[in-house]
Amino acid sequence: MSPVQQAYFLAKLKLWKEAIVDESRATMAQLQVDSLREPDMADRASSETDWSIELRTRDRQRKLIAKIDSAIRRLYEGEYGYCEVTGEPISLARLEARPIATMTLEAQERHERIERVSRDD
Repeated sequence: MSPVQQAYFLAKLKLWKEAIVDESRATMAQLQVDSLREPDMADRASSETDWSIELRTRDRQRKLIAKIDSAIRRLYEGEYGYCEVTGEPISLARLEARPIATMTLEAQERHERIERVSRDD
């Protein structure tokens, strides 16, 4: 991967992380402002459900931040863009679609097939 491509993906990953962190801050600020004070039980239940979904989304994004950080680390170490299973280069199209990818498409499909078989047992 050329230095220009590395710089592109580094910027892309950092912007993605920054956007997630900004969304999380907004959610936390909104949670502090909107305490669940609806007098109607149905409204309160609806609000609690909405917040539960929002917090689950934030938890998934927290895990995503760890993957973004890992991809940034791999970039600095020169490992970014190479499959962790086969060692082959990951296509630029795949990295563009999923910048945190750690496997080639073929290796990922193989991994998912094995996972599916294991779950079915």
